[in-house]
Amino acid sequence: MKIQQNIEPLRQQIVNHKVYSEISELEDLQIFMEHHIYAVWDFMSLLKALQINLTCTTLPWFPVGDAVTRQLINEIVAGEESDVDANGAIKSHFELYLDAMEQCGANTDAINNFLTSVKNGRDFDMAFELASVPEAARSFVRSTFETINSGKTYLQAASFTFGREDLIPNMFFSMVNDLNSTQPDKVSIFKYYLERHIEVDGDHHSHLALAMTEKLCEKDENFWLEAEETTKQALQRRIDLWDAAYTEIVGRKVSSAI
Repeated sequence: MKIQQNIEPLRQQIVNHKVYSEISELEDLQIFMEHHIYAVWDFMSLLKALQINLTCTTLPWFPVGDAVTRQLINEIVAGEESDVDANGAIKSHFELYLDAMEQCGANTDAINNFLTSVKNGRDFDMAFELASVPEAARSFVRSTFETINSGKTYLQAASFTFGREDLIPNMFFSMVNDLNSTQPDKVSIFKYYLERHIEVDGDHHSHLALAMTEKLCEKDENFWLEAEETTKQALQRRIDLWDAAYTEIVGRKVSSAI
């Protein structure tokens, strides 16, 4: 598919990003997680936008849209919003990630304060300021919500399908396994989160998501061009987020070496 070919250079920048090889200590992982959590959170809003637009979430109920797409969206929502943790307790992947951050010793104050501000009616800009959210995370969330607020389901689907699929390389899993082997009391939940993320997502969802995007864009060349631009922007924001984490990780190591 043309869009996949055109976005591949950006995908490769993410998969081969230097931040992964820089994470060697628990403190490095903490910094990475403190940036990544915002992508974990706003993924759910993107997914919910698709559920609102492609399934029936109002009363009275009517069958809406394509049945295969409905199944895909509802299946992913169930997997992401109502999964189980290592102890069998029902949790969303976001809540599981927060548990992993707390176990690891990462700071969860910023994300929690941000969400509290948004719940209390603050706009994103004010909530970002009050919680001192990293600048790259702000840009990432803003970009996601631009796509959501566009109201264009084909852009939401494209961003979901091509911009949010699992992009974490094997070397990252190896690093997490290494840390877990020496400090399981700090990394075991994060290791479980990654394993569940792969298990729940799987190739099956990728194929169905691709089919969903194809149906929504149909044969409209302008839709596909717009979808490609939106996807590229989503991937670039991810690169920027990883760049910011990398800079902070390197800065910490330089400071501790002085």
